[in-house]
Amino acid sequence: MGEPMKIDLEVDALGLLCPLPVLRVKKRMQPLPSGAVVRLLADDPAAHVDVPHFCAEAGHAFLGVDGTAFTLRKG
Repeated sequence: MGEPMKIDLEVDALGLLCPLPVLRVKKRMQPLPSGAVVRLLADDPAAHVDVPHFCAEAGHAFLGVDGTAFTLRKG
């Protein structure tokens, strides 16, 4: 097995409803360099649609989701 992925930033948006998780991660990602890996914690069911859509629109890579933890790489 490979090394666990290094997470550069974790954003806690648990308990927030659409569109707040995406807005929060968008704001927190701004100062990060391209290639930074971000984990977003979000339990809003809409996040399963919103987060991949946000990544596609903003040029970020959606790396996957495990329960309430969404992983993305800044474009």
